[in-house]
Amino acid sequence: MLSTRVLCFSIAALLVSGCATTSNDTPSRPQDACSMLRENNWGKPLGKAARKWDARPGLILAIMYQESGFRSKAKPARQGGFLFLPGKRPSDAYGYAQAKDDTWEHYEKNGGGHSADRDDFADAADFVGWYLTQTEKRTGVPRNDAVRQYLAYHEGAGGYLRGTYRKKKWLTNTAETVGRNAASYDRQIGHCSGELKGGGLFGLF
Repeated sequence: MLSTRVLCFSIAALLVSGCATTSNDTPSRPQDACSMLRENNWGKPLGKAARKWDARPGLILAIMYQESGFRSKAKPARQGGFLFLPGKRPSDAYGYAQAKDDTWEHYEKNGGGHSADRDDFADAADFVGWYLTQTEKRTGVPRNDAVRQYLAYHEGAGGYLRGTYRKKKWLTNTAETVGRNAASYDRQIGHCSGELKGGGLFGLF
């Protein structure tokens, strides 16, 4: 009887863990901005966020891609654990932009409104644009400087100013990747902005 209970509990724990970290709503071609925006009707909310915060749409997408792979309900992978028991998550980050609870609450009070949801693309895009402007105000890093903005996105404005990223080679490499992806997305959107004018991107370029 005991072994059966342990087995059932273990299976349940695995199911809960798996549901928390996976999603079937990811774009079929996440590195093709035009295909992705058409497939998910993301043109209008992306264009709106980019105009509102004077931010590069490609950078907004690149940060989301790096943080969540465009999984709406993404959470940080669990760490540790024992046998079939899942370990703890390293933070309470959630959604497309992997925003933490306290940061999202600050955004809701100072830019997004209380109805914003982290697993909603439009709200997440607006959050990223807002965060880029906050970083610019606090650090002086231009909101469209993809590499340095991502370093601050990952480390926080305080961590960036202290230079915590300098001892993290993997992070500086990741930031360079975000920069390349942002440039690629911007080029792609530039080619299809006319087709997406009904989605709010026309006139951005």
